[in-house]
Amino acid sequence: MEALATALTSRAARFRSMRGSVTVQMAATPAAVWDLVSDVSRIGEFSPETFEARWTRGATGPAVGAYFKGHVKRNGVGPTYWTLCRVTECEPERDFGFVVEMNGDALNHWRYQLRPVAGGTEVTESFELAPKGYLKLYWAVLGKLRGRTNERGMRQTLERIRAIAEAGPA
Repeated sequence: MEALATALTSRAARFRSMRGSVTVQMAATPAAVWDLVSDVSRIGEFSPETFEARWTRGATGPAVGAYFKGHVKRNGVGPTYWTLCRVTECEPERDFGFVVEMNGDALNHWRYQLRPVAGGTEVTESFELAPKGYLKLYWAVLGKLRGRTNERGMRQTLERIRAIAEAGPA
């Protein structure tokens, strides 16, 4: 009975959290990794869903408050749509984060956190859905599936970033 209670509590906590993360260690400097994760114009090289992005609303690079648009093909097959994103964290070589917005509301917070370690950089990519009623309902119905898809996509993104970062300057 205790095992069932623990499993249910764990499952309920996962659904409430509406978040996930993946960490990968890279044999590259934080500066090299930062240059890749903060250059949204390169996202198409890394992400299995966002195949292009561009700075918008006068932004030309990463800075808190800067906007960019991402062109997304959901699950890599569709539907295809543009998202408006606003940079929320921008600490060179440490932290790059942004929210996906719709009608001025933040829906999803994505983040890359870099930590220097022996032999390189530990990079954690994460997402967290905003605690809005309709997103809670979405997560209750599709959260387990979407969470796995996001984690698989984050791992693929980080592995692609690692390959480029570890290859060194072009």
